[in-house]
Amino acid sequence: MSTIGNFEGFQPVSLKQEGDHQPSETDHLAMYEGDSSKKPGQRRISRQPSVTKSTLYPNPYHQPYASRKYFATRPGAIETAVEDLRGHITQTSGETVQGFWLLTEIDHWNNEKEKILILTDKTLLICKYDFIMLSCVQTQQIPLSAICRVYLGKFIFPGMSLDKRPGEGLRICWGSTEGQSLLSRWNPWSTEVPYATFTEHPMKYTNEKFLEICKLSGFTSKLIPAIEKAHKNSAGSGREEELMVLTQPILIETYAGLMSFIGNRNKLGYSLARGSIGF
Repeated sequence: MSTIGNFEGFQPVSLKQEGDHQPSETDHLAMYEGDSSKKPGQRRISRQPSVTKSTLYPNPYHQPYASRKYFATRPGAIETAVEDLRGHITQTSGETVQGFWLLTEIDHWNNEKEKILILTDKTLLICKYDFIMLSCVQTQQIPLSAICRVYLGKFIFPGMSLDKRPGEGLRICWGSTEGQSLLSRWNPWSTEVPYATFTEHPMKYTNEKFLEICKLSGFTSKLIPAIEKAHKNSAGSGREEELMVLTQPILIETYAGLMSFIGNRNKLGYSLARGSIGF
């Protein structure tokens, strides 16, 4: 236990050596106390202004210790995931990988899910990767030639929605939402939704490596040219619909949002260390 006591009775000691005429702080105080032009009881103390230096992280709102809870940021985790998925693509399709990204998918019920996106010459792969067991759990393959619209903009919600999110994202569409059945539209576990919505991963500012693979603009700059190239190569197959890149708000049609409120606040869609409870 640290105790702060009373310093009354201690006298300051001057450490001046012989021949050193530089006045000390005690001398300054004595000079001001001996000034006869001042009224009794008045003292003027000369003080030097203090300077405090602080070092900020790239994002001042990011807590550095919080990144340790995400298994994706553990040493070697993202490198192992990339090698596993690259080997899987080489064995199954033989396509050339153009890039890997770690983003957050926002489903049609506003639930956040940690995903690895892989862009090849012909396909966009959306992978659910378990960074705890270091294994791929689920993979969704979308032909680039099937993608018809890309939306860029801020998230918006219905006026009566109780669970809204700030920020902006990217929506990739490969079909029409008009033909979507009512069951798949209101089923939170449906895999028949003809679009996918993404935003940046919360660990974007961990270091320079994650800043590169979690940046949404970097993924978009690679995705759009790849889709246009795929459309051009498939022009002889009778495809008439061209890619549309639209800058407009992205609607997430949720109202009560109780499930997403609980899941997103507790980061249930991420491989996260959760103390003694486990994942």
